[in-house]
Amino acid sequence: MVAGNHSTVTEFILAGLTQQPELQLPLFFLFLGIYVVTVVGNLGMIMLIGLSAHLHMPMYYFLSSLSFIDLCHSTVITPKMLENFVTEMNVISYPECMTQLYFFLVFAIAECYMLAVMAYDRYVAICSPLLYNVIMAHQACFSLISGVYIIALVCAFVHTGCMFRVHFCKFDVINHYFCDPLSLLKLSCSNTHVNELVILIFSTVNILAPSLTILASYVFILSSILHIRSTEGRSKAFSTCSSHISAVAVFFGSAAFMYLQPSSVSSMDQGKVSSVFYTIIVPMLNPLIYSLRNKDVNAALKKILERRIFL
Repeated sequence: MVAGNHSTVTEFILAGLTQQPELQLPLFFLFLGIYVVTVVGNLGMIMLIGLSAHLHMPMYYFLSSLSFIDLCHSTVITPKMLENFVTEMNVISYPECMTQLYFFLVFAIAECYMLAVMAYDRYVAICSPLLYNVIMAHQACFSLISGVYIIALVCAFVHTGCMFRVHFCKFDVINHYFCDPLSLLKLSCSNTHVNELVILIFSTVNILAPSLTILASYVFILSSILHIRSTEGRSKAFSTCSSHISAVAVFFGSAAFMYLQPSSVSSMDQGKVSSVFYTIIVPMLNPLIYSLRNKDVNAALKKILERRIFL
């Protein structure tokens, strides 16, 4: 970094989650454990779906894609966060920071839309069961998954492209555990009005559009469930929906808390806590919420384990 009031920043320092020394080691082992569970859970789910022929259905294709997104999302953020707990000064270069920002946005946005796609899949399965195989044909599933990644890549490209126009001065300490866009803008010595507007517009669209899709899907699902005469059928349908809704609430709630409030009233410490939920906790919980309570997944897991034992 060159000296002067308008010097160019070539690297940043990540402040981390907390500055309290006595918490560094316990938090390191805590988040290391969470990351291991995240990797094992999501990678295991991808492999399980790939190896089990009876799980080769649209619902599980989407679940496999969600696991891939969660695995990548956590890997983009957590290793650098863990480094912050065991090093005195966690330095990240400007190119590395922009790269982390881009892939963080890609997988965060992709998760929003993948959750919406999964809600739509459940809507078709419950509301139009006889047409499910026609509507959710292989080509339709491929188009939906491709659409999720295209939207995520384009939105992340726009966000990151706008960040490249920001001029950073000598203040290079990011008050966060990763290169969060709002934290980066606080270091700018140039006008950030356009960037803040882009973040607000894109965050609103990328949170509200999937949220409204999920809400509309569940309104129709609820209506269909209420017409089911069997108590057992209702209970099974509600159980499936409650798992999905709980994960959606945690992810979208924390993301909305972070990015949909004005910067003047937002607290960075509160922002860090909400960020932990959707960058670290949700990727760990999703395999448990969507999979371990699923009878088909449990049956597939038992078959694989039995096969291994007998071999």
